[in-house]
Amino acid sequence: MAAMKAVSCKGLSNHEIVTLAVFLLGGDSQRIDTEDAAMKANELAPRRFTWRKYPKQINIETVRKRLWDARKPEKGGYLVGSDKAGWSLTQAGLSFARSKVSVLDRASLTRKPLNTKERNWFRRERERMLGSEAYQKFAVGESDKISIQEAQAFFRVDAYVTGEARSEKLLRARNVFGEDPDLGPLIKLLVARIEKGAQ
Repeated sequence: MAAMKAVSCKGLSNHEIVTLAVFLLGGDSQRIDTEDAAMKANELAPRRFTWRKYPKQINIETVRKRLWDARKPEKGGYLVGSDKAGWSLTQAGLSFARSKVSVLDRASLTRKPLNTKERNWFRRERERMLGSEAYQKFAVGESDKISIQEAQAFFRVDAYVTGEARSEKLLRARNVFGEDPDLGPLIKLLVARIEKGAQ
């Protein structure tokens, strides 16, 4: 297996590199473990995240700090999650990662492929959304007739799914299907409606 080439690191901070690592591991649709993010970040930018005295060893604390930095609004608010739950991209993180992958050498653009379980989930979830009451109304130009209950059912959230769990479900739908030509416009519309209703 050929060695992975490093990122052209000029202009990229460490929290941006770990954000790119989470993206390349599939963090737009799933939670990424801190250790996996550390390995990928080190592949992208060798020695940026290693011990000074032992440069072959990744300093997990350095990576962890940068992951937490990437959560901060003042650093872009690129990630959500924690060491225990894992890390995933926010909408801002996804936009940032997509805009910056061009700084990577082509050899580094190896996104973790979807496994069978993930591919099946993607297919089933897309079919479920396309068959929903909300989508049926949207497809015939009756978006204004989509009830809040239909919008919640579209995302599989209800009154019992609140706070971070609700935000994460909306975020995952936006990240995974936001660019889908059929579902993307409806997702943007319904997310705005649900978030407005929560205020």
